Amino acid sequence: MSGCRTTCPYCGVGCGVIADRQADGRVAITGDPEHPANRGRLCVKGAALGETLDLQGRLLWPMVGGRRVSWEQALDGVAARLGAVIAEHGPQSVAFYGSGQLLTEDYYVANKLMKGFIGSANMDTNSRLCMASAVVGYKRAFGEDVVPCSYEDIELADLVVLVGANAAWAHPVVYQRLAQAKQRRPEMRVVVIDPRRTATCDVADLHLPLRPGSDAGLFNGLLRYLAQQGAPGGEHLSGVADALQAAQQWTPAQVAEFCQLDERLVTQFFHWFAATARTVTLYSQGINQSSSGSDKCNAIINAHLLSGNIGAPGCGPFSITGQPNAMGGREVGGLANQLAAHMGFSPEEVDRVGRFWGSERVASQPGLLAVDLFRAVEEGQVKAIWIMGTNPVVSMPDADRVRQALRCCPLVIVSDVMLHTDTADCADVLLPALAWGEKDGTVTNSERRISRQRAFLPAPGEARADWWILSQVAQRMGFGAAFDYRHPAQIFREHAALSGFENDGQRAFNIRALATLSDAQWQQLAPVQWPVVETPQMGTARLYTDGRCWHPDGKARLLPVTPQLPRHQPNAAYPLVLNTGRIRDQWHTMTRTGKASRLMQHTPEPYCELHPQEAQRYGIQPGDLVRISAESGWMLVRAQIQPGQRPGSLFVPMHWNRQFSQQARADCLIPAVTDPHSGQPESKQARVRLQRWPAAWQGELFLRGEMPPPDSHYWSRLTADGLTHYVLAGLYAPDDWLAWLTQQYALDGVTFQQAQGDGLFHAVGWRQQQPMAALYVRDGQVQLDREAVYAAFAHPPQTAQQRLALLAGRSAQGVSDGRTICSCFAVGEQRIAEAIRQGCCSVAQLGERLQCGTNCGSCIPELKSLLQRQSASTAQRRAG
Repeated sequence: MSGCRTTCPYCGVGCGVIADRQADGRVAITGDPEHPANRGRLCVKGAALGETLDLQGRLLWPMVGGRRVSWEQALDGVAARLGAVIAEHGPQSVAFYGSGQLLTEDYYVANKLMKGFIGSANMDTNSRLCMASAVVGYKRAFGEDVVPCSYEDIELADLVVLVGANAAWAHPVVYQRLAQAKQRRPEMRVVVIDPRRTATCDVADLHLPLRPGSDAGLFNGLLRYLAQQGAPGGEHLSGVADALQAAQQWTPAQVAEFCQLDERLVTQFFHWFAATARTVTLYSQGINQSSSGSDKCNAIINAHLLSGNIGAPGCGPFSITGQPNAMGGREVGGLANQLAAHMGFSPEEVDRVGRFWGSERVASQPGLLAVDLFRAVEEGQVKAIWIMGTNPVVSMPDADRVRQALRCCPLVIVSDVMLHTDTADCADVLLPALAWGEKDGTVTNSERRISRQRAFLPAPGEARADWWILSQVAQRMGFGAAFDYRHPAQIFREHAALSGFENDGQRAFNIRALATLSDAQWQQLAPVQWPVVETPQMGTARLYTDGRCWHPDGKARLLPVTPQLPRHQPNAAYPLVLNTGRIRDQWHTMTRTGKASRLMQHTPEPYCELHPQEAQRYGIQPGDLVRISAESGWMLVRAQIQPGQRPGSLFVPMHWNRQFSQQARADCLIPAVTDPHSGQPESKQARVRLQRWPAAWQGELFLRGEMPPPDSHYWSRLTADGLTHYVLAGLYAPDDWLAWLTQQYALDGVTFQQAQGDGLFHAVGWRQQQPMAALYVRDGQVQLDREAVYAAFAHPPQTAQQRLALLAGRSAQGVSDGRTICSCFAVGEQRIAEAIRQGCCSVAQLGERLQCGTNCGSCIPELKSLLQRQSASTAQRRAG
């Protein structure tokens, strides 16, 4: 097969991708049928990777103080300034903040420089925000950060429990593997434990909409039930008595009261778990992102250990990773409370790593965890910070405070691929890094599978690999011999050798068999699961198969868990609970997915999901703009009323930033409350209040080319090919809309066609028969056919009828496709509804006619909902 085999840069599923450069310069993307993680499947984000590879908005050369400089000037300056800070204030005054977007080789060099040669452990990562609690849970239970499962266990299981994981949207390929397994084996049972009714519930036999943050109570109750049913336990376990004592009071009735669930549903879940030998519990951010996330992880692991549902095909506690290389970062020690290669800071481990690296400066104690790190920046203790491949001004809790801290920091260095991000705008030094498709290295997915990310595009401008940038700075700081890297394969070999160094089996992470790969062998490395200790091809599908783990006594440990609710409970001033999470077609802070126009169509604006009870209480209609306020900040988003949302709770997406919306950063509302064991923030819960925002007008503005946002109280930008599209709103309307528009933008030589009346104003500006601007305003939410407007800008109208249609904001044919449901094939709601009216009565029939639902499958739950809605409407008409 032609094309370059590489790995998707999005979630922790780690799908194999084939990228094929076309003669016209485009890159065709397909799933790799030979990659074990996905076997050819891709979600819509992965399938759209080829649409994100243009250079628009890229950072292409080093910049210092907003001015372009040479690499020599930038590297010399960074090394000198870091050295000066260290000389005056000591190594603890500097910090690195990395990302699960970095490749393992990049991560290794960053960690080695900071912890091994600068001598400070202030190297943390955005993995602290998603996986730190899972790490603590595994380490406390097994003695090491080990995920015991493989993806095929999900397909082999007879019961799959999804906890705090909307896998249908956050990990679509894993979800499709589950959905197809259930289709093949209908007797398989699926339980979804989540306060919201999400798309993942589409395959659920049982949904437990528990009280937000109460998961540990549910699993404590399960542990008690398992013990009463005679769960095997065994001599290979320790801590059983203490864990059972802590769970003793958690009867089904107590669990039902604490979790606010129907006791019958609680008992049914307990019975299914106890009666099923092959059970996988798949858990993610709804568990981890909590002030008691570590304990929740151990509550889940406790149940698997006591029941014996672990270490065999089709069972185990499976924490699914949020980012493509969060696990690779953990392998090299990218978290501040790790040293390297799954070693910590004991004197023996510090000595071992020091001897391997040839350094006497190795950090001897943990560094600052992410939240504390940025507090130390704010307080002036950290005077220089280097941020690599991540956007903490958007993703950190109390995000406004983080932004202010960076603005006051004497030295902020940012390595990134984009010129403008919320974080890059706070930088003193910008260093252009390689993006996906340009960089070369390895990543490790959620099932411990190491895969290659291969370069298939040339480096643009003066962009360089992160490992090269770090190595060059290290050499200029006087550490040249230890950082004399010429190729990423060198770094990988060193990383693999360290994993096996003086490792006689006491550390599970061991890839020593890969330490002798030649450059050519590294280039051809096939996906393999660690440990890899015999031959490069012989990985390990499952861990804990013999009942022995990595504590000194070889026994796995149960932990006593005392369930805790979220730290900040609602009160009179802030009576609602805010939950944050991902949406289907966007990724993290949108620096990549935001570039693809089709990925903006399904969910074009930041929004708030609320239950009909809250809508009635606050006088909110669907589509209204609402203001959500917390102690630390506020956001402005559009209301979506959803019966599947739990009463008393709101949901907002985590993705939007100041590049795409004026005031929609969810994490500015999240308090900096952390788990005491993992340091992971409680990003899933904040107390907030809600009010309808009294917009006097709303509008949509289309401008040819790339244009900044206009002066308005609310704006959100939608990506569109060849033009800029803003959704707008304001508290008061100007007297003259055309004057307002021409004051915002230089529209010389543009002639306007206008229509107005009854609270409505439309205008289209023309230059030489081409539409240059189109503004649609009314006193409520604007209703128009966006695709028709896009098409008119791409192919200018030729007739008077077509020009009038553009002025009206509709197609000349008068048919709108409606809101996009299937992003893979750009199928809108109206086309689907028409197909249903014409006789399509199943997802399969819709797929045959329209292709929707036949690629990544992420839209299937919505297709089913539309079918049910049409069926209910038909039944209602017949009854009437």
